[in-house]
Amino acid sequence: MRVLVIDDDIGMTDLLTILLTPASSEVLTANTAQQGLQLLKDENPDVVILDLMLPEAEGWKVCRAIREFSNVPLLILSAFDTPGMVARALDNGADDYLTKPISSGTLIARLRKLVRRPAAFKKSAPSPKATI
Repeated sequence: MRVLVIDDDIGMTDLLTILLTPASSEVLTANTAQQGLQLLKDENPDVVILDLMLPEAEGWKVCRAIREFSNVPLLILSAFDTPGMVARALDNGADDYLTKPISSGTLIARLRKLVRRPAAFKKSAPSPKATI
């Protein structure tokens, strides 16, 4: 399982790399929305973990940008825990939503669940025009 983590907090991307590496074949990290979108296009990960609070772009815009060219499973990992936030994330293309802090076991189980989704739902060729 190849995981892409998009979070502006370097400490969080480092922590998720440490937690996910034993259960993943590879963990890719991006600390900006643009870097994350480019890694998604270039590396074709199996699943994406996205934080909603990115300084240069709201997570909602990043969700929509990802959905313009990819159907990769997308998990929001956020400190926000309100029903409105969860609904907004799901309405904008997220497949799942978890709040920080989260146990590594629960996070890995949710990622595996998302990756088991049938491959038929994934789009084959990413479009290079998606922007936020």
